[in-house]
Amino acid sequence: MTEQQRVFLAKSDVKANDLEHKRKIAFNIDKYNDSVVKGKQQFDNLDIARRKAKNIKWKTIEHLDQYLEQFEKNFTSRGGKVIWAETAEDAQQAILQICREKNTKQVVKAKSMVTEEIHLNKFLGDNGIESVETDLGEYIQQLDGEAPYHIVTPAMHKSKEDVARVFFEKLGTEPNLTPNEITSIARQKLRQKYITAEVGITGGNFLLADVGGVCVTENEGNARLSTSFPKTHIAIVGIEKMLPSINDLHLFWPLLATFGTGQQVTVYNTIFTGPRKESETDGPEEMYVIILDNGRTNLLRKEVRESMYCIRCGSCLNACPVYKNIGGHAYGATYSGPIGAVITPHLEGMSEFKHLSYASSLCGNCTEVCPLKINIHEMLLENRAIAVTENLNGFSENSGWKLWKMAMLNRSIMNMGGQKMKGKLVNSIFKDSWVKHRSDIQFADKSFNAMWKERR
Repeated sequence: MTEQQRVFLAKSDVKANDLEHKRKIAFNIDKYNDSVVKGKQQFDNLDIARRKAKNIKWKTIEHLDQYLEQFEKNFTSRGGKVIWAETAEDAQQAILQICREKNTKQVVKAKSMVTEEIHLNKFLGDNGIESVETDLGEYIQQLDGEAPYHIVTPAMHKSKEDVARVFFEKLGTEPNLTPNEITSIARQKLRQKYITAEVGITGGNFLLADVGGVCVTENEGNARLSTSFPKTHIAIVGIEKMLPSINDLHLFWPLLATFGTGQQVTVYNTIFTGPRKESETDGPEEMYVIILDNGRTNLLRKEVRESMYCIRCGSCLNACPVYKNIGGHAYGATYSGPIGAVITPHLEGMSEFKHLSYASSLCGNCTEVCPLKINIHEMLLENRAIAVTENLNGFSENSGWKLWKMAMLNRSIMNMGGQKMKGKLVNSIFKDSWVKHRSDIQFADKSFNAMWKERR
């Protein structure tokens, strides 16, 4: 058992039995589900919209190399600069070099999962640069010293009382503040950061090949502030975020909004095509786009290729019975939930994270709710098969499955020892998992096989 698997099991054990934690998650996900039902009503034919979106992403990924080069050509033609980062370290060093060239000691950062993936805040902090999260949920998590809990709603696991406690402990505010008061204080704190920061950092929801644009969608306006006041804007985006054309946004922006938060469209939708022109009064003087691989080309293998279609709406997390029981932090990875269980082993290493693909009931609800109809649960099975073919499961696990297969194919072996002996054996084997929080498994006095023989 790897260290990552031990941590996962330990955290899952705690959260699955934390009733208050489950209450908060159920409350927030129920609100989300109600909103999504309303948001879907904007589509005349949702099924066709989802199929069309999937076809567009299929086309994009099949010709990804061409679209990436087209994006670079069009973006640089407007004065922007593109940096190719093969690894997280390449991206970190590129950002650090830009910050040092600008002689900045502080950056403001909009919500971005890819910057969480490369642990940018810690890296900049270790190099004497303060990185301030400006999304309210991310800001709360940063104050509390926690990673985002959810792809879309970083502080989903916190109640308003929890947030008030964080502000009281970290900012010295009055205890028991209302949500409006908390938001007002956060606004006051962050406004000064926008003005004094020399560099603003964002992610990107989509890259547009035909116009060389970076799309950022948000609800708070913090990304626009992070790119308007600072003189330098750095956008770091994974290669899978590519779309062929600006004309695809009329489909993808509503899908992302509806399946992400239940809105018809998010409040602020911005396309950045480069730095400020001479005739323009707003925007950064310089703009860089860091295009990140960091293991994403591993996802191009045929078994999990569809995972590259993901638009990071988070709907599969909200639908997953496992996620709703153990929460986002138990996964021990940047991307949690079903889609995280698919991609993390390929981004971080199959040997360390193969266990995530087993953290699923395979109910298929993740596939059902995905706006692009990605076959998530089937790819979880593919990951399991990859782990087997690459001989990553170890002697004890392989032996266990061989014995199980042998017993399942041989009725006489299954009948050995009688029903009571079966109960003792099963309860002994699963004493640290199933039996730990439940009563012992009790087998019937007679098996169906025995009763069938008597009937005949």
